[in-house]
Amino acid sequence: MHTRLLPTLGIALALSTGACATSEDWSLWRSHTTHFASGDHGIFSLRNNRDGSNPRVTRTDIENSRVENWWGNYTVSVSPNQIYQN
Repeated sequence: MHTRLLPTLGIALALSTGACATSEDWSLWRSHTTHFASGDHGIFSLRNNRDGSNPRVTRTDIENSRVENWWGNYTVSVSPNQIYQN
């Protein structure tokens, strides 16, 4: 019983987590050798949700994104008064 259960759970987990990305997302992801451009990019992405409803952006984030050439399909747009000072 357990020999069939583990592979089935593994496949279900893979499908449930990977099926949320669009073909455009997968294409972008495959075009880079890492998931994030840098550690700063990773922290920024984890801090800001995908829909951009509650952005938390610092001036350092903006500068890092330019210098480190961050990538992604989802941009976080903020007005100047929403940018936190470092």
